[in-house]
Amino acid sequence: MSKESPDLRIRVNRAPVLTLWAAVVAGRLGHPRDMALSLASHVAGTAAQAKARRLGLSEDTRQKDGVTAVAPRETVRLLGKDVPLTHDADGQVLADAGGGKPAPAAPVEAYVTRAFGRHLPVVVAAMEALAARHEPQELNRIGFRLYEAFRPEVPKDVTGWGAKGELDLEKVRQAGV
Repeated sequence: MSKESPDLRIRVNRAPVLTLWAAVVAGRLGHPRDMALSLASHVAGTAAQAKARRLGLSEDTRQKDGVTAVAPRETVRLLGKDVPLTHDADGQVLADAGGGKPAPAAPVEAYVTRAFGRHLPVVVAAMEALAARHEPQELNRIGFRLYEAFRPEVPKDVTGWGAKGELDLEKVRQAGV
């Protein structure tokens, strides 16, 4: 099957699909590529943490009532998540990976490249075409629902954790239509 095939289906875990989609949305919002990838890793990571808590695979470590307030931080909203920001040594704005440490883009790019392999260009093209059909702020508002419409299907219980599903590019192309 050629990579241009309109019915291309790719076996992939959900996490890199969400990561790539979040990066595409962040790019559509005007964020530079490295910042978009950095923001995307935060969005996918927080989604994975929430799912792990929901499945009982990790404890809820968020602070409870009665804790002292944390100083306000600069954030950017992406796909319903407020992503804390920081700066790298060169002053570039990136997602805060924790403790003021920037989340670099290179590992994120390597991650999605490994996950999609030779199919990455056609997946990016399909996602960018979907993103281009929406005004940036509207895309950011509805973007997670669009992702839910095309994400790979995996079992909803613990057996789905880390499982690969099928990303159908026709679903990406038709999302929100």
